[in-house]
Amino acid sequence: MPEAAGLFYETHGDPANPPLILSSGLGGSAGYWAPNVAALATRFHVIAYDHRGTGRSDRALPDASIGAMASDVLALLDALGIERADVIGHALGGHVALELARTAPERAGRLVVINGWSSLDPQTARCFDVRLTLLRSAGARAYLQAQPLFLFPATWLSDHDAQLCAELETHLAHWPGDATIEARITAVAAFDASAWLHEIGSPVLFVCAVDDLLVPWTCSARMVERLGASAELVRFAHGGHACNVTEAERFNEAVLGFLTT
Repeated sequence: MPEAAGLFYETHGDPANPPLILSSGLGGSAGYWAPNVAALATRFHVIAYDHRGTGRSDRALPDASIGAMASDVLALLDALGIERADVIGHALGGHVALELARTAPERAGRLVVINGWSSLDPQTARCFDVRLTLLRSAGARAYLQAQPLFLFPATWLSDHDAQLCAELETHLAHWPGDATIEARITAVAAFDASAWLHEIGSPVLFVCAVDDLLVPWTCSARMVERLGASAELVRFAHGGHACNVTEAERFNEAVLGFLTT
C-alpha cells in the first residue's frame, strides 16, 4: 500500500506527465475522485490521497486545522520528490489548496476549487449544525444516511439509490470516528481567507453548482471577484455540492481545459 508521511496515496497516469494533486472534501477519501481520475490521468500524473485521520492514512489526528492539512500536502510532495504541482480540491480540499498557495506559493501551480468559500456562509453553518446534531444524537449511521442529501441533487439521489445504500455500509465500515469528523467540521467551518485571498498568485478555477444545498454558488463568485484576472468561474446549473461526481464529463472537460492552456 503506497504511503508517505503517514498518508495513503494512489497514483494514476504517466509519471512523466505534470503532477496533479487531488484533495477531497470532508470525507477525506481518495476514492471520492473515481469519476475523474481516468480523464485527468490522460494529461497528468494524478496523485490522490486520504487525508490524515481518514481512510487508509494514519488515523492519529493531533492537529485537524486547514494549515496542518496543507502541511500534509507539502510533506507528500517532498516524499514523492515533487517540486511543484497543480491541485484540485473539493470544498475542504479546495481550502487546503488555497492555504498551500498562501504558505508555499512556490509549490502550488494552478488550482481548482470546487464549491468552496472564503468565509463560512450562514447556509453552510446551518447544514454543519444539522449534521453535527445528527452525529451526536443518532450516531454515525444516521450521519451517513443523511450525508447524500447535502451532496447530490434529488433526481440524482433517486436514480442512484441502490449505489448509495451499498456505499453507506462501506463508509460505515471505514468510519474514522466521531471525534475526527467533529474536528474536521470544526476546522473547515473555521476557515477564513477573507484577509488574504487577494494575495494568492496561482491561477484559480472556481467550480460551483447553482443547486448546491451546502454551499451557495455565490461564495465562488465572490472569490472570483476578489482575485480578478487570475481567477475563472465555471457555474453548473445542476450538479449539487458533489458536481464533479454528478456532472463528471462536463467537469473533467472544463478542468482539463483550464489546466492545459
